Amino acid sequence: MLEAMVALAVFAVAGASIAVLSNEAFIAARRANAAESEMRRASAFLEVVALWTPDDLIRRLGDRRQGPWRLRIDAPADAWFPIALADSTGRVLVRTEFYRPRGHP
Repeated sequence: MLEAMVALAVFAVAGASIAVLSNEAFIAARRANAAESEMRRASAFLEVVALWTPDDLIRRLGDRRQGPWRLRIDAPADAWFPIALADSTGRVLVRTEFYRPRGHP
C-alpha cells in the first residue's frame, strides 16, 4: 500500500511539472508570436520610410513618435541617413541606413 501511495505521489509531482512546463511553453510561444508580429509591422513601416526623399528624411531628423514606435533619423553623413525604429520602451527593433544623395529622388 505504501508503494502505491509513493508511486501516486511521484506521478502527481511529474504531472504538475508537465503542466507547469506546458504553460510556460505556451506563454513563450505567445510572446514569440507577438514579437514576430511587431517586427513585421516595423519592417513594413520601414519599407514606407525607404520611399522618402532626402528632403522628407531631413524634415524628420531627430527622434519622433511614428504610430506605436519611436523613429530616430540622424543627420546624414555622406548621404547616408542612419535610421532606428524602437518600441515604446525604447528597445530598438530595426536599425538601418538609407543612401539618399541630395538632388536625387
